[in-house]
Amino acid sequence: MNDLDGKLVTIFGGSGFVGRYVVQALCAAGARVRVAVRDTRSAVIVKPLGNLGQVSLCAADVTMADTVANALIGADMAVNLVGSFAEMDAIQRGGAANVAQAAARAGLSALVHMSAIGADADSEAEYGRSKADGEAAVRAAFPAATILRPSIIFGREDRFINRFAGLIQMLPVVPVIGAETRFQPVFVGDVARAVAAALQGQGGQTLELGGPQVFSMLQINKWIAKATGHRKLLLPIPDAMAKPLTWIPGGPISADQLKMLARDNVVAGANGLDTLGIIATPLEAVAHDWLTLYRKHGRFGDTAAA
Repeated sequence: MNDLDGKLVTIFGGSGFVGRYVVQALCAAGARVRVAVRDTRSAVIVKPLGNLGQVSLCAADVTMADTVANALIGADMAVNLVGSFAEMDAIQRGGAANVAQAAARAGLSALVHMSAIGADADSEAEYGRSKADGEAAVRAAFPAATILRPSIIFGREDRFINRFAGLIQMLPVVPVIGAETRFQPVFVGDVARAVAAALQGQGGQTLELGGPQVFSMLQINKWIAKATGHRKLLLPIPDAMAKPLTWIPGGPISADQLKMLARDNVVAGANGLDTLGIIATPLEAVAHDWLTLYRKHGRFGDTAAA
């Protein structure tokens, strides 16, 4: 068992959506946090998340091994949260390998690597394959690492619930791609607590993280529409009709994302949150805190269909 109090934890990608919550969770546990990002100017937002001097910033790019090694000097533990839908092999395989190899050379006591439920060496999607390759690289270099595989992560700043809420607010008819694909949305705060628990617990595990509910893509959109007080026509789009949308530069979905939607994104077997002693937070317990932004009269409105 590792005690986080006073330990220095380097978080690669610590200024992103998930990273900010992980910084808070580790600071609350007494850790000192070093946030390693490509551009430290974009990471100043995390400085106030800890006490004075508890959070520091460091320039590092996971695709550049020397900067990764520099970010781990003096660290006790590390967390790799970096992921991308661009440069997937370089970031999600090569970057993961760089972090794990540097962590092993530095003699770190714990490493947590953030992957995804869709990680699969046989996936048709490059995203799924690159995530699986990253996991393999981490295991080869740092066998005691804990690998976390969350389903879709939701929270105030997410790009999932907010994206669909914006479309539902704006469009009279809302197209739904991958309508039958199932997800198990997990709260970002629970994922952050899972990272903190994994750093302190038994290493070498691969844990899938999911919330307490399973939704199809269509059900998620219906839930959002009801929660924001909008009565809209939700139109499922068959894959054959969705495919041309992937040809549009900067369009609503990429070819790789469409391939990922061909498979359910739910926990197989035991839920890692249960394993780590974390009670999963339901979507309705927290989403009202920010979905008021999409209601006709904001927080003064109700959820009656508009």
